[in-house]
Amino acid sequence: MSNLRPPTRAELLAAAGRTIPDIIAPGLLVLFCGINPGLYSGVTGHHFARPGNRFWPTLHAAGFTPRRLQPSEERELLPLGYGITNLVARATATADELAPAELVAGGALLREKVGKLRPRILAVLGVTAYRAAFGQPRATPGRQDARLGDTLVWVLPNPSGLNAHYQAADLARVYGELRLAAEQLAE
Repeated sequence: MSNLRPPTRAELLAAAGRTIPDIIAPGLLVLFCGINPGLYSGVTGHHFARPGNRFWPTLHAAGFTPRRLQPSEERELLPLGYGITNLVARATATADELAPAELVAGGALLREKVGKLRPRILAVLGVTAYRAAFGQPRATPGRQDARLGDTLVWVLPNPSGLNAHYQAADLARVYGELRLAAEQLAE
């Protein structure tokens, strides 16, 4: 797909089930974990690629990045100490298409990944997905009591434009709280 035009409906539909590679490395400060790629990401091969997704603007507004990165610049997160993965690898139109068993299986794979990579913080982007994947029905956004080995776990609001519960300023504030905690760990 050309970067100069949005994907066609046919291209979006054809992206269902595709996977995109993680942006990961050992010893990251924060590993951001989305629920699963959307179809737009499936077409482009980049995380959080849909123009209405607020992940990239939120990272910048919260102080994680010196400027607003484009999805195609996602690998620039690694030298900053950040990475991206997903609970479920397959692209769907919405996260509602995922079966509960897929989220549980994704949680098990994420535990393994975190055990190998050992990020300081795992930030799961979506409280409902976190609850399902980790069997924590009462979890609320923010720092969790549970850890994965030595890795702290945070739950943040999903930055999807479909998440109407959080406006841009709210997302920047709660992601900023994570950034401050990460900076304290890095000292």
